[in-house]
Amino acid sequence: MKLSMIARLTGVALLAGCSGKNLQAQPVINNTATSAPTAEQSTAYNESQFPAYVEKLKARALSEGISQQTIDQAFANVYFLSRVIDSDKNQLEKKITLDDYLQRVLPDWKIDRARQMYQANKSKLNKASKRSGVPASYIVALWGMESTFGKRQGKEDIISALATLAFEGRREEFFTKQLIAALQILQQGHIQADKFKGSWAGAMGQCQFMPTSFLKYGLDGNGDGRIDIWNDKDDVFASTANYLATEGWNPNEGWGQEVKLTKALTDAAIGLEDAKAKSVAEWQKQGIVLSHKVPGKQQAWIIQPDDAQGRTFMVFNNFRTIMHWNRSTYFAISIGTLADKVVQN
Repeated sequence: MKLSMIARLTGVALLAGCSGKNLQAQPVINNTATSAPTAEQSTAYNESQFPAYVEKLKARALSEGISQQTIDQAFANVYFLSRVIDSDKNQLEKKITLDDYLQRVLPDWKIDRARQMYQANKSKLNKASKRSGVPASYIVALWGMESTFGKRQGKEDIISALATLAFEGRREEFFTKQLIAALQILQQGHIQADKFKGSWAGAMGQCQFMPTSFLKYGLDGNGDGRIDIWNDKDDVFASTANYLATEGWNPNEGWGQEVKLTKALTDAAIGLEDAKAKSVAEWQKQGIVLSHKVPGKQQAWIIQPDDAQGRTFMVFNNFRTIMHWNRSTYFAISIGTLADKVVQN
């Protein structure tokens, strides 16, 4: 799929505050790629069968090492959530431009707030940054985009939401896997079952990790033995930074910059594939004009998110790392832009 295609805006995500998770060229639900369901793949379901399905989920959890005690606690008040299925089915796509997108997700108030939160949490951010090599400004940018600095984390019961989405059937194995991971989180004692809340799709906490992402990237930032991405900023910042560091963040590079062309590039030259990388110096020889200086030997890619009619960017490997978090060029540009603005004088 061509990465320069028009990004797709999901109104549900913006309203929920999980701005990044449904804005991508390839469908992604919080750091984990899935296949887009077609109408033919939709599965009819009978809500009355949900209790029996829950028993199947319990049996599978038990077979995968979840204790009976954890299962009993997690499913004690499980319920069918029809609204999460409605949300999943009603992610209507609307074509917008990069400028439209940035105006929506980076209003002036959010940029101002990001700067305030950067200053207010500097010691905690610097601790996470020093450990990971990821600049604090990027941690703040992801924090702001994912949960509006912790204010919008979602209020759905995680076990109920994931069980419902698995039961509905279009992505049964994906959501079952997330449910088992969620049970592991409970079993490890990171959060109590009655406080296990998140978005309708199962994304959790101030960094909106899916359960499998929590298990892979979550870090105990304050050394208390738990990973609390719902309430503890040390853990939120450490986990966010650990995600980027684990996925290949280079502390010696930025994310990219908007550039100008003195002559048109061919479609074959544009994109984020490995083979399309050139040194900055090579791109300059092809007519790329930088907005600020970058080492000539640094590897870079050229992207045009809105094709040749829109803006052109030179991006570095850190941009591709951000896209591991969310496979949207729009989203990655918004993170880089906000990170830059956080530290601008």
